[in-house]
Amino acid sequence: MAEKEKKAKRRWGDRRDGRRVRAPGLQTIMCYLWPKRTDCEVYLNDKIDATELMEYLERRNAEHPEYKTTLFHAAVTGMARMVKERPLMNRFIQGYRLYERDEITISFVVKRRFADGAEESLMVLKPKDEDTLDSISQRIVGNVWETRKSEHATGGIDETLDTLAKLPRFLLLPIVRFIRILDFWGKNPKAITEGDPNYSTILTSNLGSIQCPSVYHHLNNYGTLSVMITIGTLHKEEILMPDGSKAIRDVVDIGATLDERIADGFYFARSLKLIKHVFAHPELLEKPIGEGSGFEY
Repeated sequence: MAEKEKKAKRRWGDRRDGRRVRAPGLQTIMCYLWPKRTDCEVYLNDKIDATELMEYLERRNAEHPEYKTTLFHAAVTGMARMVKERPLMNRFIQGYRLYERDEITISFVVKRRFADGAEESLMVLKPKDEDTLDSISQRIVGNVWETRKSEHATGGIDETLDTLAKLPRFLLLPIVRFIRILDFWGKNPKAITEGDPNYSTILTSNLGSIQCPSVYHHLNNYGTLSVMITIGTLHKEEILMPDGSKAIRDVVDIGATLDERIADGFYFARSLKLIKHVFAHPELLEKPIGEGSGFEY
């Protein structure tokens, strides 16, 4: 408890949503040379062998038919573990300074109906150290079900955006400019940032649910989001195995857009390897994310 309280203590220069980190010289200068997040995007695209994971999920769902655990639930749990073990992935740059969040937040968009013109709702998940695939899956299923019960916004950031959108342009423009200034200094009120995916550790999109491949998705200059991950459609593909043989395996494409100022490419590549390791060893999903995976890089 004392350790948590010490961690939560704020210092001069900290923000409500992150603690300031003294960056090395190169990172500090990069913040001034390229202050816009969209100017510092690195895009990674890879294929992940999901055969072991899908076999694991099939057994799991047969044992627990009351609710279905999906590839997306496992991917979100894997992302949470990755950020927990790779803390630089939980950093962001705003106002020319580098910060690290106190908590992990993973956000995604829920479409209320799979139909053209159907409204979307923003959802934010905050994994805790004790969370496993089971608890994260149940929370996602419950939150999505609650959202889809209504055809309209269910409060939070959705309701705030709907209210602002009704204002005339001559009022909306200065309000948005003022919000951008507050964003720069880290002074935006919680009513605006709470539930906004632009203030998440990771914004992910399950494109496989609409039979779409993983795509490049840009970052935004507004907010603190440094990592965007898209998950494509699960499909069969012939791949080369470690022993040199070829086999038809379950494969899923993944695309990640990252702010290169928070870490280097070597760190990003190792973080992706950890997600691949979780897919290849799905039993890790049963362990709390606060426990180490034991993965050796």
